[in-house]
Amino acid sequence: MTVQETEVDIRVYASLAEIPQEQWDACACPEAADGTRPVDPFTTYRFLRALEVSGSVGDGTGWRPQYLGAWAGDLLIAVAPMYLKSHSQGEYIFDHNWAHAYENAGGRYYPKLQIAVPHTPATGRRFLARPEFTDLGRRAIAQGAAQLAASNGISSVHVTFCTEDEAQAAQDIGMMHRTTQQFHWHNDGYADFDGFLSQLSSRKRKNIRKERAEANGAGLIIEELTGDAIRPEHWDHFWQFYQDTGARKWGTPYLTRAFFDEAQQHLRNDILLVMARDASGYIAGAMNLIGRDVLFGRYWGCIRHYPCLHFELCYYRAIDFAIANGLTRVEAGAQGQHKLARGYMPAQTHSLHWIGDRGFADAVGRYLDAERAAIEEEIEILTDYGPFRKIEVEEQE
Repeated sequence: MTVQETEVDIRVYASLAEIPQEQWDACACPEAADGTRPVDPFTTYRFLRALEVSGSVGDGTGWRPQYLGAWAGDLLIAVAPMYLKSHSQGEYIFDHNWAHAYENAGGRYYPKLQIAVPHTPATGRRFLARPEFTDLGRRAIAQGAAQLAASNGISSVHVTFCTEDEAQAAQDIGMMHRTTQQFHWHNDGYADFDGFLSQLSSRKRKNIRKERAEANGAGLIIEELTGDAIRPEHWDHFWQFYQDTGARKWGTPYLTRAFFDEAQQHLRNDILLVMARDASGYIAGAMNLIGRDVLFGRYWGCIRHYPCLHFELCYYRAIDFAIANGLTRVEAGAQGQHKLARGYMPAQTHSLHWIGDRGFADAVGRYLDAERAAIEEEIEILTDYGPFRKIEVEEQE
């Protein structure tokens, strides 16, 4: 395939073991070459390999690895975490209605190709290119995925939770842009949690203080653990919490128990565990992933209910950590308008879609146009209902 007069060879890999880690990470997180944190840990070799080795993706999961690599001669210039999907679970930007409509019309929607981090609604780069090959690598991966789908009779390619920059660029090569919404907390240079509270309306400020007092006054011990402070036994407890949440939300947890053993071995420096225990032992926990500037809230669970503990472990402790470590944002995961009252404001998220059937693609495109307008309006309305103090500006006579 020729892109911008440079010969680029697209290859498909069934396992990350077929790609040297240093080559993958040179594309996925070149900013971490000096040993500092990546922008986000989710596309690093260590995170994606943990999903694969643990059986959280692969046979029987509906996520069959089909990693893409773009080669210019002997140099790997770009990669993408791509999967052949037999369902639409674990994506958080859902296309169930598209699948039903296409199949009702006699089409075959599955399998489809998904460029994404499995089970992870966190925004980040999806076309992972060495910095000097950003445009070339991005175009090669996007075109390569579409060509792979077309030549194999695969209905569609979906790129979920990509960056806004990627979303804008990929439209030029025929991918459709979709916007959705999450709730993020933004650090406005706060010195401490009280500094954040000072920017809220009186009623919201009092409510948060009440919730924190209730959670912290229940006789619990709450621990914030990262790096070597995380021990294997913590995962034994967290697995119980995760199973409870997974069974209630999804029917079957997405991650296997082995994933958390991989996390202990390879990812614990990327993780913040917030664990709560009472006299009986650990009863609740929240797992976060730490990026260079962002804390990503991922999983929560409990085996004993305490009022407001969910808010404390998932939202308020995340804000505490972000302020203490100079992080600019907390992404608290998918859904949840209850986050709005706790300082997490609506934010646009992005995905890209290529559909081989032109008639169906046109119908989806019209839907996306209407959906984008609705999302923009919803974000505007929700922002107006946010908890922050309204600054009154007196009109000058």
